[in-house]
Amino acid sequence: MKRLAVLATIAVFASPLWAAPQTVTLSVPGMNCPVCPITVKKALMKVDGVSETQVRFEQREAVVTFDDAKASAEALIQATTNAGYPSTTKP
Repeated sequence: MKRLAVLATIAVFASPLWAAPQTVTLSVPGMNCPVCPITVKKALMKVDGVSETQVRFEQREAVVTFDDAKASAEALIQATTNAGYPSTTKP
């Protein structure tokens, strides 16, 4: 019983150590008007783990910072796609 409590405590406190903030730039070519970035930003900010989003209309891109333990680039791409703006990661 005591061993289980120790393992549970380690699991709770160790997992945040593995998480790291990541920043990814998404290409969002479908943004064709100055209002589109508002929709893209709202969709990205709804993804659990996203802490910051900068959407640049002129460059047709979004720069997103997120907790990699809660979100992924794939989840961000899915969010923009579901909002009507398919995206891909930029190198």
